[in-house]
Amino acid sequence: MVIAIIGENCSGKSVLAEQIGNTIGAEIVTGKDYLRMAKSESEAEHLFKEKLKAATVENIVYVISEKEHLNLLPSEAMRILVKADTDTIKERFKKRMNGNLPLPVEQMLMRKHGMFDDGIYDCEFDGVSGDCAEICAAVKNRIK
Repeated sequence: MVIAIIGENCSGKSVLAEQIGNTIGAEIVTGKDYLRMAKSESEAEHLFKEKLKAATVENIVYVISEKEHLNLLPSEAMRILVKADTDTIKERFKKRMNGNLPLPVEQMLMRKHGMFDDGIYDCEFDGVSGDCAEICAAVKNRIK
């Protein structure tokens, strides 16, 4: 089964993906990691789509932070939206950038905030104070 962890940069996706991966024994693929599957981007994308479609026996957690990657998901994928407030996202991104958050980066984060809010999701996770165990339990129930 494919479990899509969808959200903005620094919203808490990776922490949740790791917990789910450990809980159900899943491979975790992040963003454009699939490009390693082939020399050309189009071929890698095609191979990755096929891999996701075939994920009936194995579990794959796909971490998505760009809208165009939603198109790679099979229709039966479980979709989990991870959300965080802008102050938390900016603070986490600042740590990632060694304590410096340039104004253009901050503006980019603000523009992208809420970019996934209009989608349809199986569940939502609060990337600031959410309980990973609850989402892991929901995923386990779904794959039974």
